[in-house]
Amino acid sequence: MTTEFKNCQSCGMPLKRDTKGGGTNADGSISKMYCSYCYDKGEFIYQGNNVNEFQEYCKQKMMEGGHSKFFSWLFTRGMKRLGRWKN
Repeated sequence: MTTEFKNCQSCGMPLKRDTKGGGTNADGSISKMYCSYCYDKGEFIYQGNNVNEFQEYCKQKMMEGGHSKFFSWLFTRGMKRLGRWKN
């Protein structure tokens, strides 16, 4: 039994908002844990392991996409609780 998540366990984006339906696993299947912005062919697109650096990276990407600085901060503030970053 696989657990399905409502949000990407790397960045927190709602998976239902991912136009590709999720990232891809190494075998080409759709990931039920990670979005297509974070995960491709079984590997994380952002290779770093520091959640604070990843938060800054995501804030910048969101602002480049037209989101406000406040919204970008709000969206990324809970990342430390996501599966990828818990350890």
